Amino acid sequence: MSSNSGVANPSLDIALPWPDDSANKYSRGKLILAVGSERYPGAACLATRAAQRMGAGYVEVVTSSDTVRQLVLGYCPSAVVTSASSFAPELLEAVKPGHPQAVCIGPGFDSGDEQAKELLVQVAKHAVCPLLIDGGALSFLASKHVQKALRKRKKHNRLTVVTPHGGEAARLAKAYGVSAETPEDMARALSQAMGAIVVLKGPDTYIASGEDVHPMREGTVALAKAGTGDILAGMIASLLAQGVEGVSAAVLGSTLHARAGIVAAERFSVIGVTPEDIVEAIPAAIKE
Repeated sequence: MSSNSGVANPSLDIALPWPDDSANKYSRGKLILAVGSERYPGAACLATRAAQRMGAGYVEVVTSSDTVRQLVLGYCPSAVVTSASSFAPELLEAVKPGHPQAVCIGPGFDSGDEQAKELLVQVAKHAVCPLLIDGGALSFLASKHVQKALRKRKKHNRLTVVTPHGGEAARLAKAYGVSAETPEDMARALSQAMGAIVVLKGPDTYIASGEDVHPMREGTVALAKAGTGDILAGMIASLLAQGVEGVSAAVLGSTLHARAGIVAAERFSVIGVTPEDIVEAIPAAIKE
């Protein structure tokens, strides 16, 4: 088994997808966010704004909730909002050259929503582009239909990223029949069992791809608030949508998320910082 023992810090300036002078909104990457619910509408707003701040050229929100639709358009008027009833996952099979794309599904999902579970099955089945699974959608990964779709993705070398916190990882470990004594080993075991890159969130974050595990130790307690995970999902997915390789996107997104938390805490204190402050600190973290 291999592991990096220090802070996960590849050449972040190289990994950042700086646009060239001829770039347009499509060449800079399209991100589809299937997010939010009547119960958790704010998650959609945070993930959307974070994805925009992280550089995706075109951000589309897919939702079945009128509340989410209205809030997203008020918070992020430049985002495109599509009804889940008119969204066609089978169209995700077509990715045009020079037009990178990714899908993020789950932030703000209600874990009891069967329609949301079926949407995940269809997206996982059809999406050729990278897929990030987060939030309420993580609870659907115990489903046999979802597991079958993930196995198909692995067989066809389609990138999947899963972003659980410790409690979610424990539940996934039970569903996939794995066990581990440390977070590092848990991330590795889940990655191997699921055929996905696993971003195990915590005071230290562990990014696992098969045997390899990359620790990210720049976290701050300022991130210990509801909503910051939705921001991280939007950031990593935005990088994937811009064509950044999977592990690099996970490491870079996690590191900039932590640094944005530090910037926000410096402005508003560790006590007073909100997830909204962290989103707005992303550009400062990038400029570092």
